[in-house]
Amino acid sequence: MLVERLHKYAFIFVLNAHQFSLQKFKCPLRFAVAGKLLSFILMGLCCSSIIKSGSSPQYEETKTSNNILYATLPSSRELEGEILESPNLRNFNYAELKAATKNFLPESLIAECGFGYVYKGYMNEHSSKSAAKSKTGLPIAIKLLQLHGSQGQQEWLAEIKYLGQLCHPNLVKLLGYCMEQDQRLLVYEFMPNDSLEMHLYARESQIQPFSWDLRMKIAIGTARGLAFLHNVAKVIHRDLKSSSILLDSDFNAKISGFGFAKDRPDGKSHVSTRILDTSVYAAPEYRDAGRVTTKSDVYSFGVILLELISGRPAAYNYQAGPNMDQNLVEWFLTNNGNFSKVVDVFLEGNYALNGARKAAIIATHCLSHSLANRPDMEEVIKAFEQM
Repeated sequence: MLVERLHKYAFIFVLNAHQFSLQKFKCPLRFAVAGKLLSFILMGLCCSSIIKSGSSPQYEETKTSNNILYATLPSSRELEGEILESPNLRNFNYAELKAATKNFLPESLIAECGFGYVYKGYMNEHSSKSAAKSKTGLPIAIKLLQLHGSQGQQEWLAEIKYLGQLCHPNLVKLLGYCMEQDQRLLVYEFMPNDSLEMHLYARESQIQPFSWDLRMKIAIGTARGLAFLHNVAKVIHRDLKSSSILLDSDFNAKISGFGFAKDRPDGKSHVSTRILDTSVYAAPEYRDAGRVTTKSDVYSFGVILLELISGRPAAYNYQAGPNMDQNLVEWFLTNNGNFSKVVDVFLEGNYALNGARKAAIIATHCLSHSLANRPDMEEVIKAFEQM
């Protein structure tokens, strides 16, 4: 019993001692270093105690992680005050979601994301019983939070805060949530055509490349969803990428992934925030200084539009010369004068040249390093409508 307590509290000390000593008391560096050294000593004592006790280290680590999770995550009662009341959301119980996914079997797993794992399940539309055995009823997507501390908890709450209140044809629909002990889940409408990223990355499979008209349909749908967020909901998405653009049965674009979303500030030019994304989708002002505006989302949209035009994934590097690689944005800006090289070769020329050039111009404006030169999403929509 003593070993378990020592193990639990020492690991909590390890996680918090350094931050506590520096931020809470702002002590001199030598005390911070001493606190760090003490935390390693305690960790060594804990590990030796576990070995002597004969317990499985893997089991003890899992148990300790759960103990720390309970220490950092608010209780269900505390969270009830943070979850905004919404008539559109249902509070699912864990047992029915477990049944809907056949106990979260690997065959039900459809995706893995920063939040955790996404499973496909089936629910009866007019009752709380699952329909997993017969695979009839309403298909749903269930996100299961990984037990890795408070960051996932914050993302989970943000999804509920925004998608629980917002409704638009180009936003994914959140059906409900589950909050039982340490279990945190979200339930969404199921998107049968997966994500835009999957179609961009699956070129070697049997998936047929999108036509030009379908690509522009996805771009316009995404633009409309963003315009609604910026101008009506007053929200900055902050994490827009091809993996967060989901496609329904008719390939309508649905924006998802609101875990990092922020309220649009009134009377302020930007939101200062911790830098969480340094990928090619992130706008320069966010990567360099942690400043986020609606124009940061516009930049991310420009990267997605570029992916649709070129058929090239943004995450790849492209060789621009000997020992010289470029990301997709750099590659595009370098080759923008050579339009035949920019447009996806899989289209085989089946697109209107004038329309494709206008789409490339829109992408170029969205990708401007100057905030003032980037259009807002309403201007982007008007430009598409004039194509």
